[in-house]
Amino acid sequence: MIETVNHMRQSMDNYSKHRGVINRYREFLSVTDKTPIITLNEGNTPLIRAERLSAAISDRLDIHLKYEGLNPTGSFKDRGMTMAVSKAIEEGAKAVMCASTGNTAASAAAYAGKAGIKCVVLIPDGAIALGKLSQALIHGAHVLAIAGNFDDAFELVVSITDNYPITFVNSLNPYRIEGQTTGAFEICDSLGDAPDFHAIPVGNAGNITAYWKGYQEYQAAGCSESLPRMIGFQAAGAAPIVLGHPVKNPETFATAIRIGNPASWKRAEAAAADSNGGIWAVTDDEIREAYKMLASLEGIFVEPASAASVAGVRKLVAEGYFDSVKPRQGDRIRISCTLTGHGLKDPNAAIASVEEPTKLPADESTILETIGL
Repeated sequence: MIETVNHMRQSMDNYSKHRGVINRYREFLSVTDKTPIITLNEGNTPLIRAERLSAAISDRLDIHLKYEGLNPTGSFKDRGMTMAVSKAIEEGAKAVMCASTGNTAASAAAYAGKAGIKCVVLIPDGAIALGKLSQALIHGAHVLAIAGNFDDAFELVVSITDNYPITFVNSLNPYRIEGQTTGAFEICDSLGDAPDFHAIPVGNAGNITAYWKGYQEYQAAGCSESLPRMIGFQAAGAAPIVLGHPVKNPETFATAIRIGNPASWKRAEAAAADSNGGIWAVTDDEIREAYKMLASLEGIFVEPASAASVAGVRKLVAEGYFDSVKPRQGDRIRISCTLTGHGLKDPNAAIASVEEPTKLPADESTILETIGL
């Protein structure tokens, strides 16, 4: 009993001490005592061992789910945005700007609001999930919906921030990548070392770049012993890296990765190649099936793009990719899958993927008969 109470106290103490990723990992980040830390206590997200999902996919796998949907604005973007906005304030910025498929907009707007500066967001008209758009608007961002796709919006933001006094906070901002490395640090801290493989959705390709950078830095600092193989997954209708050329009109129901010309394309290719991994495409049907499996087998509700990592692992298992792989520890291959955002980001996707409730009269016998009792 005493041991249990002490463990609970220690857990509560660790939780209360967490003050965001900059404070936790500042020795790895470009901050000084003069950097004003703009934080919403992001990070410290759970790494969930997925025993039922692992068993359903392959008895050779030990899958762990990094659930980034539990960040303050519901996605992994908060890790990078705390750095980008903190450094922007340090440099005297009065406004930030980004192009977005939704998650970056929500995060930029929240952190700009916390910092007391203006946020301008360009989005592709009609192509943003309602949950994400509502976040950016409620946080007070100036949201402009343009007649074009994400890549068109991104080019405009680059041009404007290059020529006017407003700070660019998309993932080409190096501080964004720095902040996102902390996801890799947390995984190593949780597991005691890097996993054998790290599976991750690929949209604008900043996150696969950041995780690989983080794993390398943690190993170099002696905080971990090994490096994972990075395996990234694009939606088949928006797979420029896999195809080897930009996709002019990308299409996928996984809106967060509906990007036809990723800003971090070359760095993502380098992360995959240098880690002896790769980048593949998964279909919307494969993503949708993984999306449902995460919810039904593990109780984890994610936005569709998040499920691309699990869909990709299932695809590679079916193709025999892991057949000759020997785990570094134990008899199962340890894979961490980044789940990039919460399911409430895109509730319409969930509604479209399930059957409507069965309608019955308010009668006990009818209910019992229907549920088989």
